[in-house]
Amino acid sequence: MRITESKKITDFFGCYVFNDSVMKKYLTEDAYNELKEVIDRDKVLEKELANKVAEAMKEWSTENGATHYTHWFQPLTGTTAEKHDSFISVGKNGEITLEFTGSNLRKGEADASSFPSGGIRATFEARGYTAWDCSSPAFIKKSKDGAAVLCIPTAFCSYTGEALDKKTPLLKSMDAVSRQGVRLLRILGVDARKVIANVGGEQEYFLIDKNDYDKRYDLEFTGRTLFGAMPPKGQEKNDQYYATIRDRVSSFMAELNEELWKLGITAKTQHNEVAPAQHELAPIFCQANIATDQNQLIMETMKKVADSHGLACLLHEKPFAGINGSGKHANYSLGTDTGLNLLKPGSNPAENKVFLLFFLAVIAGVDEYYDLLRMSCSSLGNDCRLGGHEAPPSIISVFIGEDMKSLLDDIVEGHTIASATKQYINMGVNYVARPKRDTSDRNRTSPFAFTGNKFEFRMVGSSATLSTPTMVMNIMTAEMLSRIADRLEKADKNDLDKEILATVKDLYTQHSRIIFNGNNYSKDWAREAKRRGLDSAENAVDAYEALNDKKNMEVFQKHGILSIKEMESRRAIYIDNYVKSANIEVETALMMTRRQILPAVMKWQYKLAKQVDELSEIDEAYAKTSKRMLAGISALIDKLDDAVEELQTAKDGALMAADPRKQAILFRDRVLPVMNGLREIADKLETRVPKEIWPFPTYADILFYE
Repeated sequence: MRITESKKITDFFGCYVFNDSVMKKYLTEDAYNELKEVIDRDKVLEKELANKVAEAMKEWSTENGATHYTHWFQPLTGTTAEKHDSFISVGKNGEITLEFTGSNLRKGEADASSFPSGGIRATFEARGYTAWDCSSPAFIKKSKDGAAVLCIPTAFCSYTGEALDKKTPLLKSMDAVSRQGVRLLRILGVDARKVIANVGGEQEYFLIDKNDYDKRYDLEFTGRTLFGAMPPKGQEKNDQYYATIRDRVSSFMAELNEELWKLGITAKTQHNEVAPAQHELAPIFCQANIATDQNQLIMETMKKVADSHGLACLLHEKPFAGINGSGKHANYSLGTDTGLNLLKPGSNPAENKVFLLFFLAVIAGVDEYYDLLRMSCSSLGNDCRLGGHEAPPSIISVFIGEDMKSLLDDIVEGHTIASATKQYINMGVNYVARPKRDTSDRNRTSPFAFTGNKFEFRMVGSSATLSTPTMVMNIMTAEMLSRIADRLEKADKNDLDKEILATVKDLYTQHSRIIFNGNNYSKDWAREAKRRGLDSAENAVDAYEALNDKKNMEVFQKHGILSIKEMESRRAIYIDNYVKSANIEVETALMMTRRQILPAVMKWQYKLAKQVDELSEIDEAYAKTSKRMLAGISALIDKLDDAVEELQTAKDGALMAADPRKQAILFRDRVLPVMNGLREIADKLETRVPKEIWPFPTYADILFYE
């Protein structure tokens, strides 16, 4: 019996998290207060306090069945990593004791030789360090058989101190946006010690039957289908969207929620998405580094729970051609430690100086650093999705809605602005509630949209970490807040309001080119964006070059986020990963064609040929249809065989290029188009052979399972 069948959510929520209530129980009052000062006020964690916290963590986790602990980190592979150490220690007299010290808690040593470094260190330079991120709570992972491990969220760096992970620059960017935000708030007379970047990641995913997954090499090796003809019905009727959730999926979601709630993850919303077999989960906002950690746990838990239900969870950005891909909408907001949402317009946004400046700081940051924002969501998988069904195009723009645009236009033109009045929608029936109208509609085509009290970055891929896009949003906002503060600090105090108004006007005027409230899918917008100078990279290979741009290097160094060496290493890692991912796809397509598709269709070809011979012996007229079918199949088989050889040659040629970027370009421009051509031929063959002949499950089998 599941725990939720006998208890309320509040009875077990966060039971595997070293959260505030647990700290109060296992720490002395003085130690608890000291730790809160470290977390909330950025105080230095002293050794004595670390020893007290470590002892408390050990007692709590072992009481909950933990036998091991691990420093849980996020290397540049894009996933998570962990090395388990038991609590076992041997005393002076040979007796077995359980030990976990402050040194164990604060620092770990990991073999960094096999993690991507982008040239920061040689392979033989193996030492790497993990350092405790005490602002993200430790937690316990439990397996189905009851094995439990205490997981300590950490940052990961090389022996010489360079960041080798996704978390370290995120944490630095959070500090940067807090420093500059607090600086501006003080000028505006707002009391705050910290500005907090909050994130909520909406996670889209597909669920398919595990038996179908196990029969397809492409899903196992690449996460997406490299072959597959569209069935007669796809998503054209939109009848999957928000539809009643099937019992099998509902059972999966119930267990998923339970496991996430135990880990203190506020899984809030669940529903069917537009594409068949596609779904979405959304948690409640929380501090950026915690949200990033939790999203990694969400993806990991989805896969585990799906497996226990005979399902496979697909997190690739485009598992199936011809229907919607999956994204991870990164909802971004800024707040203070006193609870003020800095991106909330309030009842009179025209007079809300704090809102206007922070709102325009984000918009100006997107305009100035849109190439970095584009880079932050780039991958081979997302190249398959962006610009497709229900995904934003690769061109960066900001949607703010007509109300906000009119307000800013009026401010620039000096018009008197009336206070906003609440508007309601009349449904025409008295006993049906009248919903309050929001300040703007939702533009689902926009890559970066203001949605009332936050911005929603919709370009992030479903398999990606939230760390990199959040880090970029933080750094671009921090830079603009810094520039605003520089300007206002020079103003005469008596003229501060006048200077604030002038700053608002200048920010909007200088950066309004990035604002677009229309249809981002239209060809007219692509032409208009080019006229405005918004030449966003169309693919990941080009997008990675943002890390080589001088102004981008300068802003990262100015705020202490990444050094030039670290930026160059990340670019190298991203390009290398692109090449390796593309090569795996090509190798998989070649293997499936040679070992599965060609033998199957040639078997059908042989049957048809035999049928032609047998019918011709009776009467040539009887063999007419079989001959036509045989001719069509034979022509496609010849084309498929030629395409296989062409793909092999193109792949080998690309890998011979000495420069990794040149390899990536060759895969993008030559190899992958050939692979797509191979797929077109194979998909035609799929529609021309009997179902029992085709060697693996089709889209019709996979997407419409029971």
